[in-house]
Amino acid sequence: MAKKTLRAQCLDAIQKLARVSAANDNGYCQCVSCDPQNLSSWHHWKDMDGGHWIPKGDSSFFALDDINVNAQCRPCNRFGQKYGVADAWYTLWMEDQYGKACVEQMLRDKKKIKKLYAADYREMLADFKEQIKFHEDRLNGY
Repeated sequence: MAKKTLRAQCLDAIQKLARVSAANDNGYCQCVSCDPQNLSSWHHWKDMDGGHWIPKGDSSFFALDDINVNAQCRPCNRFGQKYGVADAWYTLWMEDQYGKACVEQMLRDKKKIKKLYAADYREMLADFKEQIKFHEDRLNGY
């Protein structure tokens, strides 16, 4: 198997960080794009995805931005964004979390190009790994 690129390693790390940082003290987090009234939207962080609100293929600008990557259940992330209403719920969650102005600015900026170099990726990866370790220690095995 070929070694992953630095960008791919960063994508894996930010997705893991989104999941583990959203977990409560018992290791569970709520999907950002499920109906919030749905109690089955809570899953263990290891059973979740780190879903991009603005898809990573649509925006180099936000692909590695922690505001854009959040804990999503696998059905919402893999099928609901494209074929269901998960994108609408995710947008509402983003507006509640960050404000409508931030969401609108992200939509305006999504086509901007963000050029990153190997050193940028290495720095990001080290930061993501440090944050992941903090949260894994916080959860102490959960």
